[in-house]
Amino acid sequence: MKTTLRKMLGITIATVIVVIAGAYCLAWLNLDRSGLARSIIWMDADSDDHLRFPSRTIEAGNTPFTLGYGPGYPEGLPSTIVPGHPDLSSMLAGSETTAFIVIADGRLIYERYFDGHDRHSIQTSFSVAKSFNSALIGAAVSQGLIGSIDDPITDYIPELLRRDERFGAITIRHLLSMSSGLRYEPAGMPWGDDAKTYYDPDLRRLALEKSEIIGEPGQRFHYNNYNPLLIGIILERTTGMAVCDFLSETLWKPIGAVADASWSLDSDANGFEKMESGINALPIDLVKLGMLYLDGGVWNGNQILPADWVDQSTRRSDATDPSNGYQYGWWTFSDDTLGDYYAAAGNKGQYMFVFPQDRLVVLRLGRSLGGVDWVRTIPAIAREMRPRAARSDENSDG
Repeated sequence: MKTTLRKMLGITIATVIVVIAGAYCLAWLNLDRSGLARSIIWMDADSDDHLRFPSRTIEAGNTPFTLGYGPGYPEGLPSTIVPGHPDLSSMLAGSETTAFIVIADGRLIYERYFDGHDRHSIQTSFSVAKSFNSALIGAAVSQGLIGSIDDPITDYIPELLRRDERFGAITIRHLLSMSSGLRYEPAGMPWGDDAKTYYDPDLRRLALEKSEIIGEPGQRFHYNNYNPLLIGIILERTTGMAVCDFLSETLWKPIGAVADASWSLDSDANGFEKMESGINALPIDLVKLGMLYLDGGVWNGNQILPADWVDQSTRRSDATDPSNGYQYGWWTFSDDTLGDYYAAAGNKGQYMFVFPQDRLVVLRLGRSLGGVDWVRTIPAIAREMRPRAARSDENSDG
């Protein structure tokens, strides 16, 4: 009897192993066709995912803009600038940070790379891409390609009405401010919406066929990756070009990007930009978006984006949407010392903070948060810099 039970147990275990191995092999064979397969094989998102996904080039222009150096570059920050950390460089090196850049009044004062990265290393944005999406909508409105952000999205995607006439009440503003009323359940790999909107090989189809209304638009802030996917479809249809190409022409070339970038695609077959994430570029080029916004949409004397769009996108207000902590692709903050400021933010601790009062832009990229609360730490760095900036102003006046 015991021998028979052992044999049955052995057969059962062998069967389970064969089934699991077979499922794993099947997933490997379907990486280009199945979001579920990608979730099983690739699992959680990774900062090197831009090496896995196909991509489309964001072309740079022929006249790169090189940032000038400010006082103290490349170690323009004192080593003890972060309270509780005796050494800034050690803190950055020990927190899975890959790039850290500080721009003060348009000049580069700190630029360090870690974990094998350097100035020429392409790094990914994750949801910092949503701030670029917002800029592209602003450019499309200013060029007359989109009438208004208060236009119903069904003016541009009419087929949504065939599924649910309530889509007619959702505007572009609702998509930008994450208040569309669309259903979104982020957790639950590999079945949750985070996994679906990140890994599905046909993101257009996913947005057009699977987005579902559960609430009235404009009533509640709910971070939702179906919103940027719909924004991408609107941009494609109104500009008549791939989102990458529109980004290249309206932003990447005008701000003098040093190098070509790329945008990860859902798949080679469908070729749709991963609008929720996946702009891959040199950090020294990514930080230029923050500089552009700091100067009200002006770059090198040219108005690239309308000043009122920059203001609307980043002001801390709930006058036109439910949340004063998030506007059009930017998180907004207020502080007694720093005043109002804002940030682009992405998974794994990708952050670009803009401090208008002190004319600072801080970019942090990394493989993970690394045990650091960057939403507190980066403003702490900005506060510690204020006395230095004041002394610099006094010396220049004298």
